Amino acid sequence: MRYDYTDIEKKWQEEWEKQGAFHAENSFDKPKYFALVEFPYPSGAGLHVGHPRSYTALDIVARKRRMEGYNVLYPMGWDAFGLPTENFAIKNHIHPEVVTKQNVARFKQQLQSLGLSFDWSREINTTDPEYFKWTQWIFLKLFEKGLAYKTTMPVNWCTSCKCVLANEEVVNGVCERCGSPVIRKEKSQWMLKITEYAQRLLDDLDLVDYIDRVKIQQRNWIGRSTGAEVVFETTQPETLKIYTTRADTLFGATYMVISPEHPYIEKWAGQLKNYEQIKEYQLQSAKKSDFERTEMVKEKTGVRLEGVAAINPATGKEIPIFVSDYVLMSYGTGAIMAVPAHDTRDWEFAKKFGLPIVEVVKGGEVEKEAFTDCSTGVMVNSGFLNGLTVEEAKEKIIEWLEKEKKGEPKVNYKLRDWVFSRQRYWGEPIPLVYCEKCGWVPVPEEELPLRLPEVDSYEPTENGDSPIAKMTDWVNTTCPHCGGPAKRETDTMPQWAGSSWYFLRYCDPHNKEALASKEALEYWMPVDWYNGGMEHTTLHLLYSRFWHKFLYDIGVVPTPEPYQKRTSHGMILGENNEKMSKSRGNVVNPDDIVRDYGADTMRLYEMFLGDFEKAAPWSSKAIKGCKRFLDRVWALYDEVQPGDAYSEKNMMEMHRTIKKVSEDIEHLKFNTAIAALMALLNTFNENGVNRAEYETFIQLLNPFAPHITEELNQMMGGKELLVHRPWPKYDPEKTVDSVLEIAVQVNGKLKGVIRVGADDSEESIRSAAMAEEKVAAAIEGMNVVKVIVIKNKIVNIVVKP
Repeated sequence: MRYDYTDIEKKWQEEWEKQGAFHAENSFDKPKYFALVEFPYPSGAGLHVGHPRSYTALDIVARKRRMEGYNVLYPMGWDAFGLPTENFAIKNHIHPEVVTKQNVARFKQQLQSLGLSFDWSREINTTDPEYFKWTQWIFLKLFEKGLAYKTTMPVNWCTSCKCVLANEEVVNGVCERCGSPVIRKEKSQWMLKITEYAQRLLDDLDLVDYIDRVKIQQRNWIGRSTGAEVVFETTQPETLKIYTTRADTLFGATYMVISPEHPYIEKWAGQLKNYEQIKEYQLQSAKKSDFERTEMVKEKTGVRLEGVAAINPATGKEIPIFVSDYVLMSYGTGAIMAVPAHDTRDWEFAKKFGLPIVEVVKGGEVEKEAFTDCSTGVMVNSGFLNGLTVEEAKEKIIEWLEKEKKGEPKVNYKLRDWVFSRQRYWGEPIPLVYCEKCGWVPVPEEELPLRLPEVDSYEPTENGDSPIAKMTDWVNTTCPHCGGPAKRETDTMPQWAGSSWYFLRYCDPHNKEALASKEALEYWMPVDWYNGGMEHTTLHLLYSRFWHKFLYDIGVVPTPEPYQKRTSHGMILGENNEKMSKSRGNVVNPDDIVRDYGADTMRLYEMFLGDFEKAAPWSSKAIKGCKRFLDRVWALYDEVQPGDAYSEKNMMEMHRTIKKVSEDIEHLKFNTAIAALMALLNTFNENGVNRAEYETFIQLLNPFAPHITEELNQMMGGKELLVHRPWPKYDPEKTVDSVLEIAVQVNGKLKGVIRVGADDSEESIRSAAMAEEKVAAAIEGMNVVKVIVIKNKIVNIVVKP
């Protein structure tokens, strides 16, 4: 009978949904397992073949866990607010809500066609008012605790989208979405104090099972460093504070640099002889993104402040102050001390502007290049630090700074507070109103969700305000505190908001009284296994961990960390080994693969194409091999012989394969698990297969290829779904040969090989080794000092004359 994958796959997808086969149970008496994949942004393009790699991997884990007796939660939803939908709506004059519904329907149909065991009864959508009600509620709690605040700051401004972009949305100085130039602009923004949690976000990485490269990215982004805050007097009443990890090099600071956005520039305007030149430089700097100012800079630029100087606290000498755009106001204090002898960037700047270069750590030729390998060494030209090692000097200079009241020890973090507001329409409204008398006032909780108003145009205003700002009937309101006139906040939340807590809603998605019940959260949390792309292992992970820790602090969630385990998958590349993209013409549509080969073949191939954690190219030839394998599995049904137990011929291979597949799934080694199943199929073709062996085989294959195995199970007379059948077990003793060949060495040199039983005693193995013909000849006439038996591996006989 021909394997008709189209009818079989549709049949079982309908049957699974009809039976609610993958619905997590609401009773909390079974052991639980929460498997999670990153919910997708439902774009108009639909899925590409890269999406199912992650989904299928955790689907395999989820299916195995169900067969192991767990109550499994494997949910799916939609991260549906965001700029791409809004841009599409603007271009095509369609409401973003309509676009979102169309895109979600398309994505859902594609996911269902792959036979993924998602619990669709718990589907969530960040644009659903019943969902974003709780996003708004969390924001109000952050505001209530002083962790949400508004400030004016330089932001990334897309000249085309006319909105603020997060740093991660700026790629090589242009908008990630539209490709237009991004400039720096002063805007009033809502911020979240993620920096309050910086140390806990670092420390608690010790509590979780994340792959090393994920932990490294988290630590690098937080960027904890220890050093000193140093106070530089100036020739004006104001002082400049700087943070440095190398206070020991203070005697080598020959100039200072401040950011173009530094507020002292305006404060000192009357004293600056070249103020107009500095203003022009500020305008030019505003056209550059942070990336251009720091990473892409080829030539140092800057303007000296004529009329104001700083004083080096160690030497007491006046040193010049420059304004330069390689210093960012958003990092540290917006000012640095420059030590050109020991920093390449400072050295290049000093050379360009003819500034002194003073060596303070001995060992380089600082007139030719900066001596940067100076984390160890001896101090020179450094007054009371001369002759000390760098480590000794670090301690002594901080003691001196504290004593002289010119500085203090300081821990610093690279992590910055989270820019949380966006001047666009398609996002969660920020539930605050501004009253001239009361200031910022929260919308009462009973009025949540605060919904978006209907607007005629979704385009931001020319001054960069959200299009909501034009909806005066919605904007003008009354103050919940005093009842006087007030205006609603017209900024909306970033796309990151809804994705920072979505995993919690899956625990209890239909709850109208809380984001999830206490009982559900205590049962399901933390997430047991979370898989996603490496591109989200920095910011999304930090943001969601921050929100979760805050909710933990206010007693909403029961665990300090949201995810117990985090893994990441490699990208699927095009056949030309390049990233898939429309412009390269190498995108593979999963719909075409399902149509031509079936969902099971696609699932099997995506798991078989290489190391799951590494990038791998798509191959239209290799996928045919997976289809042929499934055809052979199907055809083998006609060869199955009676038998309720494994045959002697296949016994060892059965137990070895169960062990191999079971262990490989746990370590994301899906390709080698599939290879083991292919090898077992070859064994069946050689030795024959009975009913017990074939049933175990389709159970092992089921997580990878669920449709064909459900059909074969039914054909074999199975009355229940495979998901309800227990996962096969193996006997460890039956995974090793009963007769083994082990090497025998004499004084470390191989002399022979003996055959022994796996359960033979050391004494019998020793006797067999001594009796082996070549070994006996080698030790004849020698004194046997020791016989070392490493069971099932090797025998080493130590002799001397």
